[in-house]
Amino acid sequence: MPLNVPNLLTWARILLIPLFVGVYYLPLDSLSSADRNLAATVIFVAAAITDWLDGWLARKLNQISAFGAFLDPVADKLMVAAALVVLVQLERADAVFAIIIIGREITISALREWMAKIGAAKSIAVSFIGKLKTVSQMIAIPLLLYYDNIGTLNVSFAGTWLLVFAAVLTLWSMVYYLMKAWPEISQRSR
Repeated sequence: MPLNVPNLLTWARILLIPLFVGVYYLPLDSLSSADRNLAATVIFVAAAITDWLDGWLARKLNQISAFGAFLDPVADKLMVAAALVVLVQLERADAVFAIIIIGREITISALREWMAKIGAAKSIAVSFIGKLKTVSQMIAIPLLLYYDNIGTLNVSFAGTWLLVFAAVLTLWSMVYYLMKAWPEISQRSR
């Protein structure tokens, strides 16, 4: 495992997960509900920024590694899954949407691993719809974590609808990737 700045940022993102979840398990008198929401939102947004930053730095510094390419999406999926579980527990997100999003991530990760093993990884490269799904999630989750209105913006309403949109895109992108992989799947299952 190469120790470089991009990989260290990815590890930092993973280490932020217990801190993020722990904010909601602090003694009740240590932070107000609004302060917990703000702290969790800041931690999640910081993790999202490190996701962008580690990829940018890896390309800029020519420090792309196989380990980093493996660990980066794992860190992303762990952070999103942890956030969705917290949001379901706080009753700010419906469990159905969390299951759709987490289930898709597991399914597509397994598909990508299998496609890589058979030498067909390029047939399911990241698509625009996958990127749009990620952007929707990365906006919806902080809105639902923060939860308090910002001026006239009903943050929980906006976050909920963005999460619904992300869940629809999640299903759409899963179908897209499965269709792209179908020729290989059908050929190998004979």
